Amino acid sequence: MRIIADLHVHSKYSRATSRDMTIPRIAEWAVRKGIGLVGTGDFTHPAHFASIKELLEPDSNGLLKLKGKDLSVRFMLTAEVSNIYTQGGKVRKIHSLIFAPSIEAAGRMNAAFARLGNVASDGRPIFGFSAIDLLRIVLDSSPDAMLVPAHAWTPWFSIFGSKSGFDSIGECFGEYARHIHALETGLSSNPAMNRRLSCLDNITLISNSDAHSPSKLGREANVFDCNMDYAEIMSVIKTNDRKRFLYTVEFYPEEGKYHHDGHRDCGIAFSPDETKKAGGVCPVCNKPLTVGVLHRVSDLADRPPGFESTRAVPARHLVPLEEIVAQSFDMGVSSKKVQHEYARLVKEAGSEFAILLDASEDELVRLAGGKTAHGIICARNGRLSIAPGFDGEFGKIRIFDKAETPTPTTESTGARQERLF
Repeated sequence: MRIIADLHVHSKYSRATSRDMTIPRIAEWAVRKGIGLVGTGDFTHPAHFASIKELLEPDSNGLLKLKGKDLSVRFMLTAEVSNIYTQGGKVRKIHSLIFAPSIEAAGRMNAAFARLGNVASDGRPIFGFSAIDLLRIVLDSSPDAMLVPAHAWTPWFSIFGSKSGFDSIGECFGEYARHIHALETGLSSNPAMNRRLSCLDNITLISNSDAHSPSKLGREANVFDCNMDYAEIMSVIKTNDRKRFLYTVEFYPEEGKYHHDGHRDCGIAFSPDETKKAGGVCPVCNKPLTVGVLHRVSDLADRPPGFESTRAVPARHLVPLEEIVAQSFDMGVSSKKVQHEYARLVKEAGSEFAILLDASEDELVRLAGGKTAHGIICARNGRLSIAPGFDGEFGKIRIFDKAETPTPTTESTGARQERLF
């Protein structure tokens, strides 16, 4: 069976997160999006863990379902943890995604975490011990649990981040590196960029939304062809099984808010080459620029742009339906007309992914009208223009004004795009 899985979300107990990020609302939006498996998020937080135990029940396969509800969506126990510590004479700030096979295993992790730090202050707790110690705790709770470095290239909080990360998995996890089977690529990179590093050849690349509000669910996701079973899904991820791991759903990485280098406060957005010409210094404030994901990948890569891996799981780059409708109507995403049309389309089609992934062009025209259908097809095919994101500012996608004139391939996505400034 095809399973669309989004395994990195947050609850209302995480900072800068919508109060609507509750178990019932996450389930409701997962159905709306067409997501069959979604993370609980934040099981380390006592209040959210209590709601997980109150509202969900085991489904006999390591996953959970809503009590008393006949919904197709299932939950996996997931959490994100932040470790800030010193290693190798540098301060490291690493975020990790944790998968747990049972309430009991998650409870054992939570008991260990509660002895070592404040787990109630934030849904994504901050600890002063190392990523190695975190991995030990995860594996001690259950050999079936898994740790995945989260949004692996984000400058400030990730394993490869330019500001506080490492240059390899081995440098971060030492002898425990053999237990790292996957990386989360994050919104500002995609699998093609990561495959430029031969050291990641045996690492599975997964993609998730890291949603802080319900409408952001599924902006990145994983598509499996397997049973709805925790152990089987972990096996697919561990082995990078291309027969059962069909593809990932990707943001265009240029839209991610750390794709290029720059200084948001100074309005400076640079490509890696421009940063090097500037000596890494902002021309406005004379402070070091925030080195983005594309630059950092290029620094660590031992393969050229455009390298094609024979082990790569396919990737499909999409634009969220709300954004396409908004551009079709030339209105803001939150406008009543756009929200009404989005709701109508999803109701008639069954889910957002049924529209973005599955519907034919003729079906899209009948459902959404010519302009919106054209926008969806252009987004599927990469016929769009993007001003890349930088230093915490999301990139800006334009579809309709440039869609009729495809432009040369960019390094990061392989889509037909044009850089705008």
